[in-house]
Order: sequence, then C-alpha cells, then structure tokens
Amino acid sequence: MPIGVAGMRQFGRLVFIVVTVLRFGLDEVALSVFRQPWVRLLVRLVTLGRRLDAPRGERLRLGLERLGPIFVKFGQVLSTRRDLIPLDVADELARLQDRVPPFPALQARAQIEKALAQPIAVVFSSFDAEPVASASIAQVHFGVLQDGREVAVKVLRPGMLKVIDQDLKLLHTLARWVERLSADGKRLKPREVVAEFDGYLHDELDLVREAANATQLRRNMQGLDLVLVPEMVWELCTPTVMVMQRMKGVPISQIERIRAAGVDIKKLARDGVTLFFTQVFRDGFFHADMHPGNIQVSLDPATFGRYIALDFGIIGTLTETDKEYLAYNFIAFFRRDYKRVAELHIESGWVPPNTRIDALEGAIRAVCEPQFDRPLKDISLGQVLMRLFQTSRRFNVEIQPQLVLLQKTLLNIEGLGRQLDPELDLWVTAKPFLERWMNEQVGWRGLVERLKNEAPRYVQLLPELPRLLHQALRQQGRPSESAAVLALLSEQHRNGRRRWAVLWAAVWATAGFATALVATRLLQPWFG
Repeated sequence: MPIGVAGMRQFGRLVFIVVTVLRFGLDEVALSVFRQPWVRLLVRLVTLGRRLDAPRGERLRLGLERLGPIFVKFGQVLSTRRDLIPLDVADELARLQDRVPPFPALQARAQIEKALAQPIAVVFSSFDAEPVASASIAQVHFGVLQDGREVAVKVLRPGMLKVIDQDLKLLHTLARWVERLSADGKRLKPREVVAEFDGYLHDELDLVREAANATQLRRNMQGLDLVLVPEMVWELCTPTVMVMQRMKGVPISQIERIRAAGVDIKKLARDGVTLFFTQVFRDGFFHADMHPGNIQVSLDPATFGRYIALDFGIIGTLTETDKEYLAYNFIAFFRRDYKRVAELHIESGWVPPNTRIDALEGAIRAVCEPQFDRPLKDISLGQVLMRLFQTSRRFNVEIQPQLVLLQKTLLNIEGLGRQLDPELDLWVTAKPFLERWMNEQVGWRGLVERLKNEAPRYVQLLPELPRLLHQALRQQGRPSESAAVLALLSEQHRNGRRRWAVLWAAVWATAGFATALVATRLLQPWFG
C-alpha cells in the first residue's frame, strides 16, 4: 500500500477521534478534574456553543464505545480506579466490562457455523441466540452440546482486526513522535510499549491462543483450591470461535449478593492477593485482564467461595530474571530496606550505573515510607506509581515494557481489593507469601529442586569427565609425538601446579556432585 494512502487513513482516523471527543465533550470531562482557575476558564471556552446535557460519565462511556475496542479497554481499566476518578464516572465506565452493545444474533450464528463448518443444530442441542455478555472484542452465548454438556460459546466481533490495526498504526506513529520530540522519549520506550500492547491485542484476537492460555492457567491453579478455570472443548475451538465449560457464579461486582450468600468477603480479598502473587512469582504466567467483568464467585456448595476466572485473551509472562528482581524488590520494600531497592535498580540496569545509591535510596524512601501501616482504603497504588514515575524521571529510570502488563494487573488487583475489603493491608497480606517464595528459591528446598532439575544433565556429563580432562591436558599444540614428549618434559615443572589444580578441581567437583545426589535422595522425603 502506498505510504500516502496509509498516511491519509491514519489522518482520517485522527480526525474521527477528534470529532468524537468534541461530540461527546470528552475534552470537558478530562479538564473537569483540575481545579485551577485557568483550567476552569479553559473548560468554559472549549464548551462554548456546545450542549452537553448528558451526565459526564455517560458521555465518556458512549465516546469510548464509539472510538472502538482499544479505548473501551482503557475505560475498563479506569473503572476500577475509584480512588482516582469520581464515583459517578466509575459506575458508568463499569458498564463497559460486559455490557458493550452486542452485534446481531444472526451474524453470530453465521460466524459460528462458518468456523465449525457445520450447522449449529448439529453441534448443539440448544443454543441461546441472546448473548449473555458482550465486550469490546467478542460476545458470549450459552448452549448445550449434543452430549448434554453445558457450554459457553465465545465469538469474535466481525471486522475487529481491521479496526484494531488502524488504531495501532496510529499509536505506533504517535510513539515515534513522542520518542523524537519528548525529552523522556528514549527512557520511556514508547515504541516498545506500543509493540507490547500490539502483541497482546493480536493475541486476544486468536481464540485458539486464548484457549491454550486458559488450559495452562487451569493446570497451574490445580491444587490451590482458590480459583476455577473453565475447561476447553478443544474440538470446537477455532481462531474466531471458542467453546468452553459453562461456569456458574456471581459477578464480583455484586458484593452485597455475595455477602448475603455467606461468603467471607475478607477471606475473598486475601485470596485475591494470594492468587495474584502465586501466578506472578511462582508461575510467571498471570491473568492480565482482571477487571470485575472477568471475575465471578462460585456459590455452588462444592466450590463455595472460590473465584471463577474468565477471559484469557491477555496473559502476562515473566522470565526467571524478571521474577527474581521483582521478588527481591518487593521484599526489600516490605522490609523498608530502601538501600537494597536502589542497589537492585542499579544491578538490573534499570538506572545508569553512575547513579548515587544514597540519592536514589532517599527518593524511594520519601515515596514509600508514608504508605506503610495503613489500610488499603488509605493507600493508592496509583498515586504511589505516579510519584515513583516522577522519581524515575529524575534518575533516568528506563521503563521496562515487559512489566507494563504487571503494573496494569496490580492496579486491577488493588481496585478489586478496595471494593471487597477497604481495610485490607496489602503489604501484610503479601509479605509472608513472598518471604516463603524466596525461601523456596534460595533455601534448602530451592537447592534440592535445582539439583533434581540438573541431575540428568550432570549424569550424562560425569562419565565423560575423565576423557575431557585428559584431552585438555594433552592439548599443547605439539607438531609431532617426540616433540610433544620433549615439550611436556621441559614444561613439566612450570605446568605441574596448574595440572594438579585442574585434577584436584575435577576430584572435588566429582565428590561434590556425588554428595549432592546423595543429599537429594536423603532430603526428598522432607521436601517432596
């Protein structure tokens, strides 16, 4: 496609966004949160001649729906932050979580039959034409398979890929402008952040990938008895249609109904924190779209009080290095060891190596110290992150794109915890879990686990060790056998110590490995 045509389409989309902003008065909504006199004057100027009779929350919701799925997702995240936005706006944005206007039932049926390559009546004994939930990317219908299993059928909205690609192209262009024109452009890595967002959104448009995510999360959560994840009907999963076990629960937003059923709300809040930290630090594989529309609570007697997780299109992953640095940082925060936090930022390369540790330590202390020993209702992680962001600018901290989803999910968890139990102390709840996790990583349990994982590799290497040592000792670069003998004799005195050191190292390595194998067998009954 010619560059000029692509540029014109991006410009057209930008014009559409500006027109939508003006039509629904979103500029007035954004500016109304500021109290400065000159901002209020600006609000009067921008609204001059426009009739904005509808409530601001309704206008914001309608405007985001009009702008498309990317903006709807932004509104979903914003709806959980009742500490940062007015309650009337948060209540209205909560309608974006599963009540986006659906697309026609006939269109949904046609897409299902095309994806499954057979009529709906052949696959389902009954199928509900009316969707039970409609979100920005897809909508969900209930049905019953011919074998009697109750299922939920997720269907992608038609034409989503084209709309999302247009907005993403615009975001990529804006990211390039920010990187070139902003003094913080290089540090913030806007192009990398948008690239991460691009990948997550395209992953969400492939329902086979979402089904695989759900299966992995279900496997990870087995035995924890805190959350239920639906089982996939794999023979009926395609990139545009996904069929899964129907889950029956109460949306987490209906707190009074959950409380009336007898669920321990405080325990539910603590379980949510445990689930988050388990997925992040134990598995490095976490549900990254945990707004209230995707979380329910089971009232079934067999699984009473457990969470039900839905919508697995956006999953975050962390490497072992990411998990290690995050865990050390969290524990240092909980212990108020701000010097260690500063050292970890330098060791990880997130700040320039010439940064003064004492200066960074003092800045982090000023942000975090006021937050301890306070209930969750008095703490705003959003405000803490904003202050840390201001601190990061001062010390040129580089944004880590792989952690953007984690930050978003942490805000979702805070919003959920705030709704369930405003008295929840996030720090006290999370600290024992992280300390136990660290003990398992660096203590005896971690040593045994690593030995068990590495044992097959060392078992293969051990028989080859004498031959490898022999070859290493003979590699002297000699032109002939006689010359090799002479060279070896002449250099014997000089190289004797070195050869003995190598041999002793081999002996100690062999003995150490044998001891580790014995220790593994002896300690296995205690550590499983």
